[in-house]
Amino acid sequence: MTFQKRAYKILELLEKFGEVEIRQLAAEINVSEVTVRRDLTAMAANGLLYRTHGGAMKISEVIKPVSFVNKAGVNIKAKDAICKRAAADIIDGDVIFIDCGSTAFRLCQFIKNKKIKVITNSLPVVNELLDSAVTINLIGGEVDATRQAVHGTTAYEHIARYRASKAFLGVDGITVEGLYAGSEHEASNTLAMALQSDCVYILCDARKVGKTSYLKFNDLSLVNILVTDYNNPDVTEFETKGISVLSVTV
Repeated sequence: MTFQKRAYKILELLEKFGEVEIRQLAAEINVSEVTVRRDLTAMAANGLLYRTHGGAMKISEVIKPVSFVNKAGVNIKAKDAICKRAAADIIDGDVIFIDCGSTAFRLCQFIKNKKIKVITNSLPVVNELLDSAVTINLIGGEVDATRQAVHGTTAYEHIARYRASKAFLGVDGITVEGLYAGSEHEASNTLAMALQSDCVYILCDARKVGKTSYLKFNDLSLVNILVTDYNNPDVTEFETKGISVLSVTV
């Protein structure tokens, strides 16, 4: 089968499923996984798809906004294990940033009794922490109803006024080459919070490790600690970049 025919079949499968794995493609097309990897790399270079750690994703699936509600309901057990571990590093007196990611939101249940200050652009985080021991600082700006978050120039200016001991942030993808986001707004907020923090935690479930997305917004120098349920041996690649990896078991 020629490359053109394989590419057509790959795009057909992406149209059907949105995201596919290398093993699945190799079985469907009846070629080796090595051939599939080579095809995906070539197709990604031509802008036909996005490469992920274990396969590929349809471009429209990456670019279109995903509602907070939809994201929050995915992979809850992993997110809870990640956030429980991250919360163990938060002590009374801390000032922390929490962004609008669905993983970072799961941190709330583990910090309600801590005497800390939380600075956030996430409306669900604010709602979850009301009537708790936590003091809340809601970032101002324009409200994105789909993401249930505050964005915009005013939000970035607000963030720049504060300094935090720790930031707990999410990304749409992380590779040894850098950090990826699904939109410029989310990337800008994440970057602004990280730059105003003494220690930056990335909370990231296994689906996002090795995955690229719409926008690469920074290299790994931004990150101090990665908390993840991704337990493959190549996670040590992040440690060679100076990142401490805290692995959790789901």
